[in-house]
Amino acid sequence: MSAVEIVKNISWVGAVDWNVRSFHGFTYSTHRGTTYNSYLIMDDKITLVDTVFGPFGNEMLEKIAEITNPAKIDYVIANHVETDHSGAIPEIMRIAPNATVIGTARCREGLQKHYFGNWNFQVVKTGDEISLGSRTLKFIEAPMLHWPDSMFTYVPEDSLLLPNDAFGQHLATSRRFNDEVDQAILMEEAAKYYANILWPLSAMVARKIEEISKMGLPIRMIAPSHGVIWRDRPLQIVESYLRWAKGEARKRILVVYDTMWGSTEKMAKMIMKGIISEGVETSLFRLPYSDRGDIFKELLDAECLVIGSSTINNSILPTVSPFLDELVGLKPVNKTAAAFGSFGWGGGAVKTIEDSIAKAGIRNIVPSLAVKWAPDTLELQKCFEFGKEIAQKIQSNE
Repeated sequence: MSAVEIVKNISWVGAVDWNVRSFHGFTYSTHRGTTYNSYLIMDDKITLVDTVFGPFGNEMLEKIAEITNPAKIDYVIANHVETDHSGAIPEIMRIAPNATVIGTARCREGLQKHYFGNWNFQVVKTGDEISLGSRTLKFIEAPMLHWPDSMFTYVPEDSLLLPNDAFGQHLATSRRFNDEVDQAILMEEAAKYYANILWPLSAMVARKIEEISKMGLPIRMIAPSHGVIWRDRPLQIVESYLRWAKGEARKRILVVYDTMWGSTEKMAKMIMKGIISEGVETSLFRLPYSDRGDIFKELLDAECLVIGSSTINNSILPTVSPFLDELVGLKPVNKTAAAFGSFGWGGGAVKTIEDSIAKAGIRNIVPSLAVKWAPDTLELQKCFEFGKEIAQKIQSNE
């Protein structure tokens, strides 16, 4: 693929990773691959905004070479230290040793620890600007969105926001802009990105959007470092982020479980039947057959999560544990939950689920339900009523 001009004299020079299927240590599945976006600004001072994952450095350099000699680069803007964006900086600095790297103080510390580069470095903070000639770069610190070093770069002359990981998606495509791809797939991947990366940072997301709004910066294009560029109605993704940060969701219930010999599965299906009887939308996911990253994306748009497990070693099944661990880490905003499960000679699974729900900051909507051995007819009816009660509670929530 060749470089793509996104506005006059600013080009995408990134790389498409068609094959990657996981991110962040296999915690986040990337079924549709990803992109590593880098942007070259041609002006009196030639500037590269972010680089790409190290193995894709040559692809980036080939695109830059279509436009200019990479050795002529004057500035390298490092919006984020994470190696999928900074991995090619050492190669750029080898080719253009007189270039200046620009980032936050924490970015300087992080790059030094990662690459030990003896580079020219200029520290910037919110409100700082540099002139490239006919263009200006304005910097906005964005700590914990999603690393402490993160920042946004804004080009006032083009109303262009370069926010690195914010507003991105893991989506490999030969197209570069949001209006060129399937909108349902785009928003699905944008939602999954938020749910699996930014959810625990929702309060900071809302504050940062409010801060930028108060700065009165017009935004005609948002060019993130993963996925496609938002040029058609770019603020639609900002509005979606605000909804997700506030925890706005539909009256929908997810039932997530795993089972050892089928007892917990019988419970799950009967609970679901009870929910459906009240006219509430629901979906059923069995772990680990259902990808947990996909489940969290679905939870972004659901008000309630019902979690079940059989008991083993006085606790949950090992297949359920990673889901609960990540639930605690993500701390979904404005959700409710309930626990259920089966046991033999000793219980424990339900208590473990209850503890995880509490640690995730989620309100337990109804008392938990546990069944010994296989559920009989009366106990299956209790499961049905359990589902009905959850659905009724959800419907009564304002």
